[in-house]
Amino acid sequence: MPLHAVPRTVPWAGRRRAALAVATTLAASLTMAACGSGGSSGAGGSGASAKPADCPAQPATAWAKPVAGAGTHRVRTAQGEVTVPNRPRRVVVLDTAELDSAITLGVTPIGATRSDVAGGFPGYLPKDKVAGIEDVGKIGAPNLEAVAALKPDLILTSKVRDGKRYEQLKAIAPTVMTETTGYPWKQNFATHADALGRIPQARRTVAAYEAHAKRVTAALGGAAAAKRTTTNVVRFVEGADTRIYGCRSYIGTVLNDVGTGPTSVVEGAPDGLMVEVSAEQMNKADADALFYTAYGSPEKSGEKQVTGGALWKNMHAVKSGRAFRVDDELWIQGIGYTAADKILEELAGKLGKS
Repeated sequence: MPLHAVPRTVPWAGRRRAALAVATTLAASLTMAACGSGGSSGAGGSGASAKPADCPAQPATAWAKPVAGAGTHRVRTAQGEVTVPNRPRRVVVLDTAELDSAITLGVTPIGATRSDVAGGFPGYLPKDKVAGIEDVGKIGAPNLEAVAALKPDLILTSKVRDGKRYEQLKAIAPTVMTETTGYPWKQNFATHADALGRIPQARRTVAAYEAHAKRVTAALGGAAAAKRTTTNVVRFVEGADTRIYGCRSYIGTVLNDVGTGPTSVVEGAPDGLMVEVSAEQMNKADADALFYTAYGSPEKSGEKQVTGGALWKNMHAVKSGRAFRVDDELWIQGIGYTAADKILEELAGKLGKS
């Protein structure tokens, strides 16, 4: 499995060095605090001087034709064309993106997986919409017996998560897989909508989101002001190095939709997804505004140690009061339009002109 293909819920990059990563983070943060160093070093060293990244345009979304009535239709997937019901009624989803898509489109799955560091489903989703959904195991390791027991008529997942289980899954129910999760999440949403028979609803969702993004751009002072504002997103990860998200990450595209984006520190990131930095390189994450979160506990992910150190406290974004802790489930794990809408609301509230 390519490293870039698992961008969120599985801390892939550090599994081979999990114990070392936490120890390194702790030691480095203590060293920084003792030295009291707060200056910038190189590109991305300070919000005042770091250049914005040159983010490519996002690809256009291709839509299938809507279906009507009973019967079946064929959906293009990462595993070829798959025949699915026009109106599936017993849907199982095996990742957070698929769960967000289903809820966004008014479909309550009968089963879903969860992340491996928290119980339950993402807290940003309405409680009444996820109530009663059966937990069928962890993302990337679903309990196939539990899935089969639900007698689904459609399974939604991605090749990067469950490609090795495709034969087993399709023996249970028609299985629609996108190639990966995250980027290009908008095209993945269109595939989910096709599989669920909800193309018209999906296109209305996208139009409403795009209008919302334009309102947030206006709240930031307009397109020119948004473009001048650099915004880095940092994720502390239990058992791995800290990540700064690039142009082609999910959150990178949401920020791009309002006209802002990361600094040049992310240029050269594999597939535009993210770069990893150690604790002593944290000042490379500095920007006009900084959003940070943790996958795992603040202590085990290294967040508490780094944000308590002098290097962090002397960063431009932190000193200017524009470093904001955000919810990991919403900003990183959600990967869908319900999450994106809520992120837009937070961006307007945190960065909007009063």
